[in-house]
Amino acid sequence: MKQLLIALLLVSICGCGVDAVGNAATGASLKKQELEEGQRTMERMESSIDQMNLQSAERTRERADEESSANCPVA
Repeated sequence: MKQLLIALLLVSICGCGVDAVGNAATGASLKKQELEEGQRTMERMESSIDQMNLQSAERTRERADEESSANCPVA
């Protein structure tokens, strides 16, 4: 009887450990997904910033060209 009680106790303890490991694995998987999504968001934002910088540089060039042609007398 004592051995049966010890066996049941060991099984219940092991069962709790398996549950904890499963929860940890699920949590780690969710964190990994969050990290990957964050990296994709960062890449999209960097791309958007680069595109805005290119547009800004283009507008600056256009204004400089307009100003230089406005200041230049036409012959």
